[in-house]
Amino acid sequence: MNLAFTAQEEEFRAEVRRFLADELPRDIAEKVAAGRRLGKAEIERWQAILSRRGWLAPHWPVAHGGAGWSAAQRFIFEVEMAMAHAPSPIPFGLNMLAPVLIKYGSEEQKTHWLGRMLRGEDWWCQGYSEPGAGSDLANIRTTAIREGDHYVIDGQKTWTTLGQHANMMFCLVRTEKSAKRQQGISFLLVDLRSPGVEVRPIITLDGDHEVNEVFFTDVRAPVANLVGEENQGWTYAKYLLTYERTSMAGIGASSAAMASLKALARREMKSGKPLADDPLFAARVARVEIELSNLRTTAMRVVAAATRGEVPGPESSMLKIRGTEVRQQISALARRAIGSSARPYLAELMEDDPGLAPIGDPLAPAVTPTYLNLRKLTIYGGSNEVQRNIISKTTLRL
Repeated sequence: MNLAFTAQEEEFRAEVRRFLADELPRDIAEKVAAGRRLGKAEIERWQAILSRRGWLAPHWPVAHGGAGWSAAQRFIFEVEMAMAHAPSPIPFGLNMLAPVLIKYGSEEQKTHWLGRMLRGEDWWCQGYSEPGAGSDLANIRTTAIREGDHYVIDGQKTWTTLGQHANMMFCLVRTEKSAKRQQGISFLLVDLRSPGVEVRPIITLDGDHEVNEVFFTDVRAPVANLVGEENQGWTYAKYLLTYERTSMAGIGASSAAMASLKALARREMKSGKPLADDPLFAARVARVEIELSNLRTTAMRVVAAATRGEVPGPESSMLKIRGTEVRQQISALARRAIGSSARPYLAELMEDDPGLAPIGDPLAPAVTPTYLNLRKLTIYGGSNEVQRNIISKTTLRL
């Protein structure tokens, strides 16, 4: 990476690399490198290692158990983790809910929920999207009616990532039906083990059970689980999305994927020569690599602004658009590089089954499922079309 860091930041990079070399379990790294899916136990094992080192929530303030790192250190850590094939911690609690709690939550909520996140006692999922309320998030219809010390929740959430593993959900609910769409929404923490909760799997195009539908029928949640003020949840939801969209730039993931693509192109042959030597393919790779380099530079500008205490605005939308497009382009090139081996694939090959032999190149089984799975990137978290509207309104004043 051709980015300028201080001597102190380079020392930090070396420290991160030593930690990953010593502490990252080889079996986990090998599965990530091969594009195979990790099980819940493997993810929790790695998060426990990060927690013991104090690096599970590096972006949190030290007062709440964070590492106190600068924005540049967090950027370095993300990239080095990806390049070492370390799985990213599940973001819903640590990266998305936690900033909301730190800014808007009560002291009791911070003490209780943040501590449980660091100890790995909860697995969080996100309850935003609904049928008819995806990119148009203000159209949510799930209701929460207050009855004494509880809210009674009825409705449905969809595309709930890893909800099959979760015991907790941060959820947008409508607490005032007569208000305007962006008003009357509240931000509520819901125990998914409560009576009346049903989780149904959605099998995606790549054959994976990654997302779910979640149904609520007379589910009771304590009023103490309301974050901030009632009917002000839209403010908290927008604040959360700036963090989600900035992280979607995926600089580390794209850097690791680019390195993997180049290695793949050196192994694959075309007309008796490595595919990497083919002028047309090399030009395609170079074009995407230039875009990735530009994305890194833009991300570093955002990092510098964050160091000054600024909160990302339309920059988060810019990073989301370009970052997701770059990751899709890299996966498309990997599929092109594999050639005919990319057409047939078995979803079972993504699992840890030593009885199934890979097809051709060791990466071949993962190429097509990864390509199919990454089609979602430009849709979730607010589609890229919506992000362009945000940029046009906030920056161009259109």
